[in-house]
Amino acid sequence: MNSFGKQLVESAEEALTIARGEKGAPRTVVPDKIDIVALRRQLGLTQSAFAERYGLNLATVRDWEQNRRYPDQPARVLLKVIERDPEAVERALAS
Repeated sequence: MNSFGKQLVESAEEALTIARGEKGAPRTVVPDKIDIVALRRQLGLTQSAFAERYGLNLATVRDWEQNRRYPDQPARVLLKVIERDPEAVERALAS
């Protein structure tokens, strides 16, 4: 079997192991819980300023903080990025 044939067989075997769930791309773990109050306070922002700075609805921020609602997965990702690098989010939103 030539080199191309070997690569083709290897690719097919890898696809099969992925399809079986035995192997896959590394997954990024989205946090289940984020303390939004602590995050906002760490940044020294009011609810209103936090919502405005990061393009969030003020009522949504209030609901999150009062545990009436919980951030969905994309919101938790955004909040995690804000936690790690708030300026990156600000730069992205400013451009």
